[in-house]
Amino acid sequence: SLLVNAAGQPRKEKVKLPSSLQGRKPNSIPNKKIEDPVAGKVNTSSLATTRQHLSGFHLIPPRVMLGVLKEGCTYVTTVILKNVGVNFSRFRVKQPPLHTGLRVMYTPGPVAGLQVELEIEIFAMVMGGEDTSGLEEVSHDIEILTETETLLLPVRANIL
Repeated sequence: SLLVNAAGQPRKEKVKLPSSLQGRKPNSIPNKKIEDPVAGKVNTSSLATTRQHLSGFHLIPPRVMLGVLKEGCTYVTTVILKNVGVNFSRFRVKQPPLHTGLRVMYTPGPVAGLQVELEIEIFAMVMGGEDTSGLEEVSHDIEILTETETLLLPVRANIL
């Protein structure tokens, strides 16, 4: 029960449930989806009682923190876009603006029960001009457009 703790005593504060148990994902915007007549529906008894939508993607890791980067260098990290649905789904990445120094490299196409690697490349450049006070922060949310939602992948870095 959520009303008592492990020792059987009444809880003093509310239990915060993770977003996965609340039926929503962090950093995502649901799309207003029109019913797709082509997509097949699964009608097995094990899936008939679930209320969760059986399609979508998860980002592993859900955010990219690159730390301190040296100006003028290029850095690459990999993020996995995993299809957690029962049907194949498509996605596309809205490329970040050039002034961020970010670029996303991936192979387009359907993701059928598998995963796709997204390579996040950043060219560390300082846009500030004459300010030599040290670090400049780069912060951008990469938009990944899927059939059911728009995922936001936060990318953060400090350029020295």
